[in-house]
Order: sequence, then C-alpha cells, then structure tokens
Amino acid sequence: MKFPRFLSASTFALMCAFSPALVTAQTLQQTPAHKVMPRQSRIQIALLLDTSNSMDGLISQAKSQLWTLVNELSEGKKYGKTPQIELALYEYGNSNISVSKGYVRQVLSLTTDLDAVSEKLFALSTNGGQEYAGQVIMTSLEELEWSDNDEDMKLIIIAGNEPFTQGPVKYEDACGRARRGGIIIDTIHCGDEQQGINTKWKDGADCAGGIYMTINQDEKMVHIPSPYDDDILRLNQKLNDTYYGYGQRGAEYKSRQEVQDKNAASMSVKSMLQRSKSKASVAYSNEAWDVIDAYKKDQRGILEMEESQLPKELQGKNEAERKIFIEAKTAERETLQKRISALTAQQQTFVSAKRKEMSATKTLDNVMVTAVRKQAAENGFSY
Repeated sequence: MKFPRFLSASTFALMCAFSPALVTAQTLQQTPAHKVMPRQSRIQIALLLDTSNSMDGLISQAKSQLWTLVNELSEGKKYGKTPQIELALYEYGNSNISVSKGYVRQVLSLTTDLDAVSEKLFALSTNGGQEYAGQVIMTSLEELEWSDNDEDMKLIIIAGNEPFTQGPVKYEDACGRARRGGIIIDTIHCGDEQQGINTKWKDGADCAGGIYMTINQDEKMVHIPSPYDDDILRLNQKLNDTYYGYGQRGAEYKSRQEVQDKNAASMSVKSMLQRSKSKASVAYSNEAWDVIDAYKKDQRGILEMEESQLPKELQGKNEAERKIFIEAKTAERETLQKRISALTAQQQTFVSAKRKEMSATKTLDNVMVTAVRKQAAENGFSY
C-alpha cells in the first residue's frame, strides 16, 4: 500500500496507533525531516559578591559596571542569534546573614529582568562576617536552574578578598561539581595578585576552567566625556516615555525603571551611558509588565486584555485602536533605540581613542568584561 510522500505529524501518529504494521521503513524514509532552526542560546552568569565590611569598593564597582557587562555580552551572536542573558546574584560574608546558612544569601535567581538585578545590587550593604567561598559556590550550584544544554554558556563569577579556603565546604568539591555541570568559575581577588595566588583564588579558577583576575576595588572609574553624551541621555528619557505598564504591578515596575536610571546616574555619567545602551538593545526586554514588549510576544493577549489591566492610555479603546496605538509606539521606540545605538557607537570610538592616551585601570569592568567576552568567544559566540 502506498502512502503520500509527505505525512503530517497527526496522520503519522494515528497510523502508528491503529496499524503499526503499515508504518514501513520506506514510509519513514519518505517522511521529510523538518529542518530544526537553532534555538536562542543562553548566557547564564551568577555573580557572587563578598559583602563583608571591607568590600564597599567592590559593591560600588559592581553597581556602576553592571551595564557594561550586559552590553558586552549582548553584542555576541551564536548561529546568527543574539543570546538570552540571565543573571543571578548572591552575597556572602555578611554578618546580617544567618550563620546557619554559611553567611550566604541568594539575592536573585537567574533572571532576564535586568532592572531587577540593578535594583537588588543597589540594595546591598556591607557588614562584617565570615567569607566562605566554597559554600557560596556550592549553594549557587544547588539552588539555581542551570541549563543542561551544552550550547549555553554557564559561568560563576566570585569576587572577594579573604582566603578561598575558608568555611566548611571545600572549594575543590564545589569546583569539581561545577566542572561536571559544565559551569566555569572565574575568580576576582580584590587586592594583590600574589596574595590572591597564595590564598588559592587562582586555584579556584583553575580547577573549574576559569580565569583568575585581580582588581583594585578602591580605584575610581574615569569617565571620558564625549560630544555625544548629552544626546544619548536625552534620547534615553524619550525612550522611557514609550513604556506603558499593564497588570497589577505595571505602574510599580514602570517606576522602578526610572529609579534604576537614577541609580545608574548616581554612580557616574559613564554608568548611565552604559545603561542607556543596554536599554536600546534586545537584552532589555520587559514583556512581564510593559505593553509594547508584551505585544511582541502575544498580540491577541494584549488586544483582548481586560480594560482594568491596561494602562490608562489604552483604556476606552477598542481592539483596532489599541493595535494602532501600540504599533505606533513600537515604531517610535525602535527609532529611538537605533539612534541611541548609533550615538553610543560613536561615543565608544571617541572614548577608545582618548583611552589609549591613559594608563589602564584595574577596575571590575576592565578585567571582568575582557575575561567573560573571551570565554563567550571560546563557547562559540562571535563578536
């Protein structure tokens, strides 16, 4: 008995269920294999930050340089697709955290919500405690939902200044578990390079295929002004006006976006410029609360949403009117994002030329971004 050359999945399933004998090898050969499009790869990074008394400089640098890391990672592609960036945050070594938990606290699980990461970073404060590197690494390995796909990049970045050997969990055991899960560990010692080697920070990176780095946590970032700064910041303000919160917490998250702008600006102009660049990239997506981003994922869901859940700008509009409003704002946002991206490219070219005249600083962005980008390239991401 002959079968059509192409079989639908449902027809094939029915044939298998009711007459397995009819499913011949010839049938299988004639059924075309559907071309599987490559999935969007993920870059998962857990930041483990020492928040003991001596680490104010580290936390300050992390707050100001978060957006630099996001921007660098979002510029890569794998199989032609921009990666989905997921960040998690832990603090350790803070005496406000229970000793029963090893002075370790998960601040935020892996998330694509970049404003949430910024918000939690700015809420961190330092206090004396015991810094257990092995324990915080092991905790992050056990608690986070790490990808089991080899195409994804999985990375732990731990920063601190006390010996890597402290605490009840041996760092060698934690590193071994990370290695078995395909998770790289980068270590950042806040202090002298040789002291970090002597206190096993380099061993902590070596045992899980990572990179050992050192920074001067108290070194201040140097901002190089450019002719493009004011225009970028002005366009960022206009970009905020294209966001419309929906649902019970939409207004709250819209307000949070503005607060994180202010937080970034409070650190430095450089930090605010980097955040503006992030907001113009695909890495910055807020479909959980913003109508425009949500519409891209689920048009019908937004067009048919109960009026009480919509922002006031869409209330009283029928589906056709909602569609016109949203698509107009989408086009406005995309235009602003393109303008910001073009200006930040010019700004970076200007700054790079000026920076060559200056000595290199050992701040978190310089060492961490260089290392992570190198590792992403080795993982198949092109830049």
